[in-house]
Amino acid sequence: MTEVTRIFAEYCATIRWDGLPGTVQTRTRFLLLDLLGNILRGRHDAESSLPLMAAARAMGHGAGHHAVFGEHSRWSPSGAALLNGTFAHSLDFDDTHAAATLHPGAPTIPAAIAAAELVGARGEDVLAAIVAGYEVTNRLSLALPGGDHYDRGFHPTATCGAFGAAAAAGRVLGLNAAQMADALGIALSQCAGSLAFLHNGAWTKRFQVGWAALDGLSAALLAREGFRGPSEAIEGRNGFLRAYAPNPDPARAVRDLGHEFELMQTAVKPYPSCRYGHAAVDAALELRARHGLKPDEIEHVTMGLPARGMILIGDPVAYKQNPQNVVDGQFSGPFVVANALAYGHFGWDSYGLMQDPVLRALMPRIFPQQDPEVEAHFPQNMAAILRIRARGGQVCESMIIVPKGEPGNFLTEAELRAK
Repeated sequence: MTEVTRIFAEYCATIRWDGLPGTVQTRTRFLLLDLLGNILRGRHDAESSLPLMAAARAMGHGAGHHAVFGEHSRWSPSGAALLNGTFAHSLDFDDTHAAATLHPGAPTIPAAIAAAELVGARGEDVLAAIVAGYEVTNRLSLALPGGDHYDRGFHPTATCGAFGAAAAAGRVLGLNAAQMADALGIALSQCAGSLAFLHNGAWTKRFQVGWAALDGLSAALLAREGFRGPSEAIEGRNGFLRAYAPNPDPARAVRDLGHEFELMQTAVKPYPSCRYGHAAVDAALELRARHGLKPDEIEHVTMGLPARGMILIGDPVAYKQNPQNVVDGQFSGPFVVANALAYGHFGWDSYGLMQDPVLRALMPRIFPQQDPEVEAHFPQNMAAILRIRARGGQVCESMIIVPKGEPGNFLTEAELRAK
C-alpha cells in the first residue's frame, strides 16, 4: 500500500520556499494575487455574501483580530477562513486545474492566511505553505481517476480542498510530520461537498469551499495541540480515496512529489463561470470577430464539450438554455456563449443581463452536446468546438483546444492585473 498520508505529511512539514524552483515561486505569487482579487470582488458583488456574514456573526465569528479582505471589521480565525474561502469561490472566477477538475486556491490560501495571522508567520513560510496545499489538493483529485468522485456527486474543490487547506495551515503553524499526518486525518472527518447546487443554483457551492478552508485550519490547530487523527486517512481501507470513489490510484497522488509541481498546471480564469465553458467563449469571440455575426442572423449553434463538461454546463439542455439566477448562469453553456456572440465579451456584469431579450432569444438556439473530438483532448485540456449555422446558409466553426488562462496559454502579468 502506498503510504500517501505519511508521504504527504513529511513533504508538507518540510517544504521550504528557498528550495522551490523560480518558476514555481513566480507562479505562486501570480495565483495569490489572483485569488486575493477574487476575494475582494466576491465580498462586494456576490449576492450570498451578506447572508453568510450575518450568519457568521451569529455564530460568534464576528469578534476577533483576523482580516477578511474587503472588510473593515475583524473576525475570528475560523470566521476569516470561512469568509475568505467562500468569497474566493463565489464569482466562479478562481483558478482551476483541468485534469483534477477543481479550484485549488480558494480553500488553500485562506486557510494559510488565517494561520499566518495567528502566529505572525513570515511571508516565505506562507508562500511555501500555499505550494504544499496546492500539491495536496490537486494530487488527491488526480488519484480519483475517470471522474468517479464527480460521478458520485461530490464537489472535489471542497472535499480534496479540505486536505490542502489542512496542509497549508499546518505548514504555517510549523507542524512536524506526525502532527501533519494527524491534521490530514482530522480533515477527513470534516470534508464534504456536493454537486446538488446544480439543480437550483444554490449558494452551497460557494459555502462548502469556505467550509473546507475552515476545516483545514481547525484540523491543523487541533493537531498542533496534540489531538490525534487516523494514521491512514487518505489511503486506508476507510480512508478518503476508497470511501469517496471506487478504484482510486493512491500512487498517483504522490508520483514525482517535490519534482513535478501540479501547481504549475493550474489555470487562471479570464471569465467568471465554469471553466468547461471557457474554450467555447473563446471560440465564440473568435467567430464573432472573424465573420461579423449578429445575434438575429444566428440560426443554430452546436457547442461540443467533453462528457464531464456536459454534466456541469450542458445537461439538461432545456434547463441550461433557461438560466434563472447567477449560479444557473455560471453553469450554463448557452448563457456564456450567447453573451460572447451577442456582445463580444463575458464578465461579471454579464449576469445583470440574465433577462436580456437578445440573450433570451439566442440561448434556445445554442445546443451543448458531447463531442468525441473534444473528448480526445480531455482531461489534459478543457477544449470545445463551436459550430454555427447563420441565415443564408453560412456555416462556420472554431475549435479551441487550450483555452485562455491555461498553463499553455497563460495570462500575462498585465492581463492578470487588469482582471
